[in-house]
Amino acid sequence: MSRTEPRRLAMALVLFALLALLFGAPGVAAAGKPKPPPPPPKPVYWGAWIGNQLTGTGAPWDMGAANRFEELVGKGMSLLEFSSPFEICEGSSCHFYAFPGEAMQNIRAHGSIPFFSWGAELAPRISEAQPEFQLADVIEGRYDGYIAQFATEARDWGQPFFLRFNWEMNGNWFPWAEGVNGNARGQYVAAWRHLHDIFTAVGATNATWVWCPFADGKGKLQELRSIYPGNGYVDWACMDGYNWGKNGVNPQRWKSFGQLFDSTYEQLTKKVARRKPIVLAEFATSPNGGHKALWIKNMFEKLPREYPRVRGLIYFDGLDRGVDWPIESSGSALRAFAKGIRKGIYANNRFNELVGSPIRPPR
Repeated sequence: MSRTEPRRLAMALVLFALLALLFGAPGVAAAGKPKPPPPPPKPVYWGAWIGNQLTGTGAPWDMGAANRFEELVGKGMSLLEFSSPFEICEGSSCHFYAFPGEAMQNIRAHGSIPFFSWGAELAPRISEAQPEFQLADVIEGRYDGYIAQFATEARDWGQPFFLRFNWEMNGNWFPWAEGVNGNARGQYVAAWRHLHDIFTAVGATNATWVWCPFADGKGKLQELRSIYPGNGYVDWACMDGYNWGKNGVNPQRWKSFGQLFDSTYEQLTKKVARRKPIVLAEFATSPNGGHKALWIKNMFEKLPREYPRVRGLIYFDGLDRGVDWPIESSGSALRAFAKGIRKGIYANNRFNELVGSPIRPPR
């Protein structure tokens, strides 16, 4: 080693120290300047999709069910979800589902924001095979008259609402998924845009469009970018996900909230809908194979810290094929949910005079 090399090393160390003092070394706060705290969590809409287990009729058809749910958790909901297909068959009689203005008004009068899931299908659905409701039927205009009438009634109602159209499209269990029911690649986006354009044409701009894939923790479902309608056709991104556990209908291993949603959240925020707020439109946990209350507690701890783009969440509080999703079915789960939702970031039912579309995240 030459005599000059130790001097050069010493000078380099001094220079590095000076730079660290001035600008802060990577991962270390500059001397005398404490590391800034993380930004406070932003407000979040919250609510539920409430089944008939509380009063015999689900909300919003019986708003007593919504009131009872709120009594149990100790807070008013800012969102209330319900759904319908395009067409309903009851016995030998079938009819198209009209815009649910009365139900929408019930929700708004309650101070909540309607969150309406609308599927291009016939109900009750026996399977995903519904040849009369292929995506090509929507694209080619078979239902234009019905869609235009529905959109016109939505326009005439005039108040803002969330519209979640043809959700969980990246799976294979709905008749609007590509690869099932005779649907071809590229048709999902075309059908979405066609329906959206009809709403725009009749002036139904009070609909806030929610695009909602199923959370794909294993990476086995359809790639999301290929079925994203585009930023001009989507107002909010979304995720659905369930911790089924070891139940008798769809037995799976117990999954944490992060195992369900981390991967899809990263895709949405970094690759697909990078500037869109996100809502969890359906999520729940069963008690089978784990601790339901602890799952809920951990979820509320994780959400504001690791999911800052999630600005709305809706718990599926209903029985589905005998699976015990409702939070009120377990005293400990109910207490965990009530404690989590009591935090001030979760907006209560103060939106009966909400105006403007698309609906923005709460402030």
